[in-house]
Amino acid sequence: MSTATETQTTAKSQAQAGAEDLAPVTTESLAELLVSKERPPQPSPWSASVTFGWRAVLKIKHVPEQLFDVTAFPIMMVLMYTYLFGGALAGSTSDYLQYLLPGILVMSIVMITMYTGVSVNTDIEKGVFDRFRSLPIWRPAVMVGYLLGDMLRYLIASVVMVGVGLIMGFRPDGGVLGVLAGVALLIVFSFAFSWIWTMFGLLLRTEKSVMGVSMMVLFPTTFLSDIFVDPSTMPGWLQAFVNNNPVTHLASAVRELMHGEWPGSDIAWTLGWAGVIVAVFGPITMRLYARK
Repeated sequence: MSTATETQTTAKSQAQAGAEDLAPVTTESLAELLVSKERPPQPSPWSASVTFGWRAVLKIKHVPEQLFDVTAFPIMMVLMYTYLFGGALAGSTSDYLQYLLPGILVMSIVMITMYTGVSVNTDIEKGVFDRFRSLPIWRPAVMVGYLLGDMLRYLIASVVMVGVGLIMGFRPDGGVLGVLAGVALLIVFSFAFSWIWTMFGLLLRTEKSVMGVSMMVLFPTTFLSDIFVDPSTMPGWLQAFVNNNPVTHLASAVRELMHGEWPGSDIAWTLGWAGVIVAVFGPITMRLYARK
């Protein structure tokens, strides 16, 4: 009997405690819960950009197929062009590889910059941008985050291309430092060049449209350069375009850096083009982003 009485008493006390927990919430107590006395500090522009960059990296982790264009595609390009054109253009695939590989590296990285715009457009279609724009963060952080995430893709593609080239017989006279300098210059230019595709990603309606417009720009820009052959063998009217093509300056600079030379003029032109692209397309992109 005593045990049953104790059990009833315990149950009664628990019921009373539960009733107290379910008591009506007053306006004052609710305000104390919802309104914090100290607002958390606003993230710095750098930390906000890095956070969105990490988001882009996590997307690659969950969808590893995105790395196909920075692994299989570059390998296919260097193998195909070396053994298809090497003997005809240079008389030796080994000699042609020394000229071709830095150019193919530039071509591969520059062409995959368009996926920045595709990623932006995809997030717009999914409605994610509405949430991003409501966050109390530095405005350009979202766009810079996309670009920082893609820089990892550029680095992976560079490692794959140089590794395959070394296996095939590529021997850069500039050594490790020359290769690193060339890759660093390429990534800086690609970061700037990607701002063009962020603009198209915000401006166009579908990702297919972004890819279509991007390819219309990228194909003539990359093929009409010194990536494959010396421009001196081209007609005069074509040399005028090729010699002033920013991809030509970039490919020449990367090639000479990897082979132990210091192409000051081409480096200056490449960095100048990168600065102009960011100065022009950066503000346009942010204005479109604010109005989206």
